[in-house]
Amino acid sequence: MSEPFWKTTRLEDMDQRQWESLCDGCGRCCLNKLEDWDTGEIAWTNIACRLLDQNSCRCSNYDDRQSEVPDCIGLTPQTVRQLSWLPPTCGYRLVAEGRDLYWWHPLVSGDPDSVHAAGVSVRGRTVSEEGLDVEDYEDFIVDWPFEDVDED
Repeated sequence: MSEPFWKTTRLEDMDQRQWESLCDGCGRCCLNKLEDWDTGEIAWTNIACRLLDQNSCRCSNYDDRQSEVPDCIGLTPQTVRQLSWLPPTCGYRLVAEGRDLYWWHPLVSGDPDSVHAAGVSVRGRTVSEEGLDVEDYEDFIVDWPFEDVDED
């Protein structure tokens, strides 16, 4: 039996279908994060981008997201290796670090809902950024499952 593509193919060498399938659909990259300017520490919130479909945990306007949300950061092999705020469970990050995907990743489980069933996604746990003042974001700081890299 051959190894799955994410174990044998570098991020840079993946085709579009392979690349997109690395997203587990957790929605955590679509949350607003706060960064401490002095320490660089990232504080996670439960405030979702206005384009996040809070049920599917997918972008409601994926193709045009960067024109609608100018600070939306598109993931590339280079940005994946540079962004400190990608969740430690992120498929892109795991592959970039030479690690395997978790059992609940749809590529492993074969089920797109397994990320939700495992409690890793943001489904049912977010508020939209619409109508919130940035000054109030600190009131929405939360801990997410598998927030620390060492959790398995």
